Amino acid sequence: MAKILITGSAGFIGSHTTDRLLADGHTVVGIDNFRTGRRQNLAEASKSPQFSFHEGDVAKPGELDALVASVKPDGIIHLAALVSVQESMTNPDLNYSLNIHATHLVAEAARKSGVKRIVFASSAAIYGDATALPIREGLEKKPISPYGAAKLASEAILLGHGAAFGITVRCQRYFNVFGPRQDPASPYSGVISIFDRRYRDGKSVTIYGDGQQTRDFISVHDVARANALAATKPGIASGVANICTGRATSLLDAVKVFGKHYPQIAPPAHAAPRTGDIIHSLGAADEAHAALGFSAQVSVEDGLTELIRVG
Repeated sequence: MAKILITGSAGFIGSHTTDRLLADGHTVVGIDNFRTGRRQNLAEASKSPQFSFHEGDVAKPGELDALVASVKPDGIIHLAALVSVQESMTNPDLNYSLNIHATHLVAEAARKSGVKRIVFASSAAIYGDATALPIREGLEKKPISPYGAAKLASEAILLGHGAAFGITVRCQRYFNVFGPRQDPASPYSGVISIFDRRYRDGKSVTIYGDGQQTRDFISVHDVARANALAATKPGIASGVANICTGRATSLLDAVKVFGKHYPQIAPPAHAAPRTGDIIHSLGAADEAHAALGFSAQVSVEDGLTELIRVG
């Protein structure tokens, strides 16, 4: 069994990844400064003797060095980040600090303590508004926000450290992740969490456009499993992979699932399409299967049903 340090462990994806690793029998050390993470997300993990937690800031020089040197993990899953595309545009300096400089500090902490594996939370945002579908890893990268640019730069930082210092680095390019614990009030919330909150409040939803726009929605449970595989699977090489289902789901299809559970709520209203919105997004899932043995298992309908039932 492995000992894994997770940055951003109290966040949406971080807490589910923590739970998955613990369920698989691994030891987990979490670090989070609660800027966007929540203590309650770690309620189950905190019951496990295999979990320990450090409240701290990954972007603060020296803090992660000390923790990694003390813990001596087998691997680091780096999920801590500025998670808002909009905030990266209004505060590019903060985006640089939390998304690029912090990644450098993670790479250096791993190098100094001889950590042999790093898993990084990258994003489909590095592809920008790509129209060639499905999106494959080799597609030209054209990020259209400081957030997307920071994720791409972080991949380069980590892969460079990995090649130079013998660290296996896996960059996980998440598509549209959804599931329990996603904060609908966050400026980075996906449309699913926003829909969920509206229906729970007894309100109809608004769809911008005709609703035929599609996304590659992937359950956070599948993402957590992909992270666990990338951190603990023996014999894997450094590389990048889309973490997606390879299946497109329209907003209307998603709303239909909500409608089954909330028949009393009025049908969605439609508004004019928003300038800049991407119409279709779909990832190619082949590389994750080839490199990690990963394929998404949770259907969108099953994932939405769980979200509706447990919140």
